[in-house]
Amino acid sequence: MKYLDEFQDPGLARRLLDEIRATVTRPWALMEVCGGQTHTIIRHGIDQLLPDDVELIHGPGCPVCVTPLEVIDKALEIAARPDVIFCSFGDMLRVPGSDRDLFQVRSHGGDVRVVYSPLDALKIAQQNPHRQVVFFGIGFETTAPPNAMTAHQARRLGIPNFSLLVSHVRVPPAIEAIMQSPSCRVQAFLAAGHVCSVMGIREYPELAERFRVPIVVTGFEPLDILEGIRRTVRQLERGEHTVDNAYPRAVRPEGNPAAQAMLADVFEVTDRAWRGIGTIPASGWRLSERYRDYDAEYRFSVEGLTTREPAACRSGEVLQGLIKPHECEAFGTTCTPRTPLGATMVSSEGACAAYYLYRRLGTPPTPQEASPVA
Repeated sequence: MKYLDEFQDPGLARRLLDEIRATVTRPWALMEVCGGQTHTIIRHGIDQLLPDDVELIHGPGCPVCVTPLEVIDKALEIAARPDVIFCSFGDMLRVPGSDRDLFQVRSHGGDVRVVYSPLDALKIAQQNPHRQVVFFGIGFETTAPPNAMTAHQARRLGIPNFSLLVSHVRVPPAIEAIMQSPSCRVQAFLAAGHVCSVMGIREYPELAERFRVPIVVTGFEPLDILEGIRRTVRQLERGEHTVDNAYPRAVRPEGNPAAQAMLADVFEVTDRAWRGIGTIPASGWRLSERYRDYDAEYRFSVEGLTTREPAACRSGEVLQGLIKPHECEAFGTTCTPRTPLGATMVSSEGACAAYYLYRRLGTPPTPQEASPVA
């Protein structure tokens, strides 16, 4: 399959690994920002194939995982109302709130529906004019444009019973927050290619220069990851700190101007809380004043919630790259995909889910397991 098979070639993977080994002369710590990249790395054992001097740190690039508990609890309160049809992508249904999740709301009679596009939710609103329809709009810059387009369509068509519960976050402020942390060990970043396909790379050069870290825009297949690591290590060894686009088949420097224009029309930048991390200034979007009538937080006025994070859950440290998932005492014991303590165990992009799915339980691989891309 074009753009798939050729990026999983074992022979090319070995060549890239050989180049990385030949380049490295000292320890380096790289952070992959995207949870999709984390799953590729763990699934194919890329981190175990790299030289010991190259460490991959898993970043807060899972949109489900960083959605704050307060927003999850607001979603649960709204979804439980008898006049509401609550629509969401499937990966949000198992995310634990303070005392329940969306599956449990549905089991108690809430009308919770899985959709594959926010426009599906808008269609449901048209078909049910006497009920309120809410779409749970979360994610990074990748999923924000279709949610913005849906709000634009609702306003254009005059659909009054539709609203969005929005919790969108932005990558560049998160990189800045990571680099400013006293505990930061990150020396370079593998930037998320799908985010850059929307926003371009214009926000990254200033970060690379200010913090003196290479930032390499990378795709999601095994060879994409290895090529990104190769370019990053080469910069580190040379003492360089530039932005390098290693994903040109999908990313243009200017990004997608049409998507950016839609975002500017519908959203405005705001401070945003990240689950397990805290509030990062200017790190998110909310609906602008023009679209305030379509903001579920304003429409339903869900206030005064008391949130409770499980004391045993260390997902915040996982999201900050401070520990690996198997270093959490609850991992694989009291915290599993069936009994999750945090979103990192149930999200399809969560680091804990990747470690559990691919049996990374803290033991080293056998020689047979540590072979290049299968």
